[in-house]
Amino acid sequence: MKVLIVNNMAPFIWGGAEELAVNLQRNLLMAGHDAEVMRIPAQWEPASRIPSQMLLTRTLEIFNTDHVIALKFPAYLVRHHRKSLWLLHQYRQAYDLYDVGQTNLPADKSGSDIRNAIINADNETFAESRNIYTNSEVTRQRLFKYNGFDSQVLLPPVNDPEAFTGGEYDDYIFAGGRVNGMKRQHLLLRALAKADKRVKLVIAGPPESHADTLQLHSIINEFGLHDRVKLDLGFLPRSTYVNYVNRALAVAYIPFDEDSLGYVAMEAATARKALITTTDSGGILGLVNPQESGWRAEPTAESLAEAMNAAFESKTRTIEYGEGAEALWNTLGINWPETIEALLK
Repeated sequence: MKVLIVNNMAPFIWGGAEELAVNLQRNLLMAGHDAEVMRIPAQWEPASRIPSQMLLTRTLEIFNTDHVIALKFPAYLVRHHRKSLWLLHQYRQAYDLYDVGQTNLPADKSGSDIRNAIINADNETFAESRNIYTNSEVTRQRLFKYNGFDSQVLLPPVNDPEAFTGGEYDDYIFAGGRVNGMKRQHLLLRALAKADKRVKLVIAGPPESHADTLQLHSIINEFGLHDRVKLDLGFLPRSTYVNYVNRALAVAYIPFDEDSLGYVAMEAATARKALITTTDSGGILGLVNPQESGWRAEPTAESLAEAMNAAFESKTRTIEYGEGAEALWNTLGINWPETIEALLK
């Protein structure tokens, strides 16, 4: 079967969705299919450009393809007679983030018109899709609440689980992944300033903007954290990232209301690492059971500092939590062969 994976492309931004598309292609090829990834350029600023990008995607004509798997807005607006959605997230600024005032849509009629256009286009493409899968229960519930479409949760597998062997426990908490305001590495640094002096932190991954880099350096300078934190900012070789995870004492991942479990958390659980997150971090809470696989802190520097301290207070307990995270992840039974089978139905 010829399978086309359709995703967005924001220049110089690479994250979980891009990794998922590449590894979905790789596993489709391993399963004996022809597979390619088509990345459609998209940007969200200014918001006035969103309708034209929706129109561009909607009018694309796809030939020589047996099955389309589409991942994100607006890429999933493409038309095809056999299209399945693996919905990573919609344009949340028109949905739940709009409701709480965290949106880039203008606060006037033009913003309302853009929002209505997004919702109407979404409803149309959801109705024409062969199957709708979502990457987490959070995404499934949001889709049903705002659009009335039900879906089946299909959690993404870890891309290369054999690499995350764990087994070593150095004296740092690792925070990996894309660096930006929503991932809140800045909050981890403020928590570090309030934590015990023996607590150390490694933050590694590509910043979304120069301002994100400046913010982290500013906090480090403000609190004199130079000897307790390592910044490794940029696109890391996979081996470097894997080594950070495998050698960490624990892994912290504290995004604001993220849809999915998050690759950072999934990979940490595979490597038997205890997890630190916050009560408002969304999907990752499915992997963090207090006193079993990690710590759920309040989204404050003080509460996170307490969780960081706890990870260092008892290495034995922290290792046990890591084993609990692995056990919890394994109960989900997620693997690529069954994922591919579902997506091609």
